[in-house]
Amino acid sequence: MVKKFLTALIIGLTLSSAVFAEDVEISSDAKLIYNEGVNLYKLGEYDRAMEAFKKATIVDPNYIDAYFNLGYILEQAGRYPEALTVFKQIIVRDPADYESVYKAASLSMKLGEIDKAKSYLSIIPPTATIAPKAQELAHMLQTDMQTIKAEEVMKTAEERKVALSNNIFNDIPSPTGITTDKDGNVYVAAFSENTVYQITPDGKRVVFLKDARINGPIGIVSDDAGNMYVANYNNDNVVKISSLGEISVLIGNVLKPYNLHIDEGILYISSQGSNSVIKYVLK
Repeated sequence: MVKKFLTALIIGLTLSSAVFAEDVEISSDAKLIYNEGVNLYKLGEYDRAMEAFKKATIVDPNYIDAYFNLGYILEQAGRYPEALTVFKQIIVRDPADYESVYKAASLSMKLGEIDKAKSYLSIIPPTATIAPKAQELAHMLQTDMQTIKAEEVMKTAEERKVALSNNIFNDIPSPTGITTDKDGNVYVAAFSENTVYQITPDGKRVVFLKDARINGPIGIVSDDAGNMYVANYNNDNVVKISSLGEISVLIGNVLKPYNLHIDEGILYISSQGSNSVIKYVLK
């Protein structure tokens, strides 16, 4: 392949710079600039060659060979961080370019980023042409490809557990207040539906409460005994839902109650309609 041209040139092979092996059509302008880079490299004009290859990638951002040769020269110049960035550009465009994946692993190792090096190596399948060199690099890291792949599988499983522990619960109309109970359930007030939803620890959403006495719920809070309190913005009151599910009006005539907070047996209510905060001792 053309992207191996510069490597081949180092060991004295002669290849035509006009041969292209890309699977996608590359613009003619980018090819001309690329060939200029190849010629500059032959003349020992490495900085100018790099500029040409860089320009070729700007003209055609999918020009894999131009990226590869740019990364190769940067690596030979000891500019490892820049070279790694270039090879990453190839991997983004073609994750199956295992030669570039190997380069990224090698550069990561040179930069002392051992975990990243192993992560790149884990991508390379045993059937890839570059696999033997990948195994050699793994040995330099005092391990082998089989161990790296097994470790990556375990790491991915752990990351998946973390991902599952973070979630977004959709389709809750105009959600407002939120509270929880000792069993890990989450309760969300849905203002527009006059409903309180329960989200169970396994992520299931069910209707916890829909009652004529719930009207414009905003603030919602629970106490240590398992009772729940809801600020009915549209009804100007605060409703109590006992641990047994019984509903009653706890406090009436609260103008536009909004937020609720409980501390040491005291319920605090912000009243938007009266620009005040109400303190209520729970019995």
